[in-house]
Amino acid sequence: MRSDLESIPYDDRMANRAMHSAGRRGLLSCALALMLAGCAGMQTEDTAKLIDSALSGAHRTEANRARDGYRHPKETLQFFGLRPDMTVVEIWPGGGWYTEVLAPVLRDKGTLYAAHFHVDEKSAKYMGPARDNFQKKLAAQPGIYDRVKVTALSAPQQIGIAPAGSADMVLTFRNVHNWAAAKTDEATFRAFYTALKPGGTLGVVEHRAKPGTSLERMIKSGYMTEAYVISLAENAGFKFVARSEVNANPKDTTDHPSGVWTLPPTYRLKDQDRAKYAAIGESDRMTLKFVKP
Repeated sequence: MRSDLESIPYDDRMANRAMHSAGRRGLLSCALALMLAGCAGMQTEDTAKLIDSALSGAHRTEANRARDGYRHPKETLQFFGLRPDMTVVEIWPGGGWYTEVLAPVLRDKGTLYAAHFHVDEKSAKYMGPARDNFQKKLAAQPGIYDRVKVTALSAPQQIGIAPAGSADMVLTFRNVHNWAAAKTDEATFRAFYTALKPGGTLGVVEHRAKPGTSLERMIKSGYMTEAYVISLAENAGFKFVARSEVNANPKDTTDHPSGVWTLPPTYRLKDQDRAKYAAIGESDRMTLKFVKP
């Protein structure tokens, strides 16, 4: 006597098996997707906790804490996709405002490169003290900063911000106008591309000019158009992924007498109309995310 299975035509049996196999594969795929989603959720939660801990840390000054409401560090870093196991390059960290957040988050499982100013005879007067102060900041609190790797950036000559193809993320905050003024912006973005792994992220925060603003005006005011920054990144090989309005400030008209430096925290006009500019707050800023294909 034949079994019920043997009574089914051969072609139908093969189709049946294929359907069952596909079903099993589908279930395995779903299980894997759920597992990965769960891992991603845990990583996101862990990152959020680490950022919160860094922001509330005793190593931060009250003056720096006061700027959190303008710079939105947690939301910005989460938008860029920061994880504690990443290799991250912070570009021109200045006094280390963002370093105070990044270093604790990355200290145990990740790596932070601080690509600071390259100091030579030409730049020593301004960049020398700034870099020295940054180094002193790191040395003063080894429990926070002892694993930060300090490199230098001055494109096109000095571009070794991290080993080529080693970084998961490169971050720059309010620097593009400086490179545009020095005519080194294209070479600088190429340095970012070189440092990143394929699939790595470039995160850019910059003062935002109104669309159509001339390059001359952008350089003079310190505000750059989104179109200009996107073109710099795309010309270097990056793909534009997304923008966020987390650092937007609709109160900022961008047409101030001394450009972006009219506003806090610089207050270049000192006490002249200070209350007016304090009410505006810090600049309107673009927040752009790119990926290296």
